[in-house]
Amino acid sequence: MTKYLINNSILELVKGDITNQDTEAIVNAANKRLAPGGGVAGAIHRRAGPLLWKECQSLGGCQTGQAKITKGYNLPNRYIIHTVGPVYSGKEQDKIDLKACYINSLQLAQKNNISSISFPAISTGTFGYPVEEASQIAFKTIIDYLKRKTTIKIVRMVIYEDYAFEIHKQILKRIVND
Repeated sequence: MTKYLINNSILELVKGDITNQDTEAIVNAANKRLAPGGGVAGAIHRRAGPLLWKECQSLGGCQTGQAKITKGYNLPNRYIIHTVGPVYSGKEQDKIDLKACYINSLQLAQKNNISSISFPAISTGTFGYPVEEASQIAFKTIIDYLKRKTTIKIVRMVIYEDYAFEIHKQILKRIVND
């Protein structure tokens, strides 16, 4: 685990499974229907149980860059924040949308008095966002957010694969030391 103090908050980077985190909320890298699928969304839906899909169906979907909140059900987390990352196209809009995923998730957490949140690497799986570029956007956005006044005490980035974890570790170190 890598930890940095940003303002009065802690930014952590861990290798692990998003569904095994002890934070108050986890973030689901969702599809626009908020449906069970592959990757992170599939793992979260499987672990949370069928009531999650039932609640998601009542939310009317979610647009790219936006975020919605549900209960955590069978997960160890009280809440799940669902955000839809961009399908990578190489266009400038991808960066804007990915940044919005992190900002809107953090704002929703703060609005709901959530003090700890875990993120996966949004859009880097099935949606094809290059890991190095996505991690730079994620960490810069999270750090900028934590530098402002926030009630969020812990933001954790949870990376599943070894190679992606190493890239995130290098990028985070570079950003923090700049």
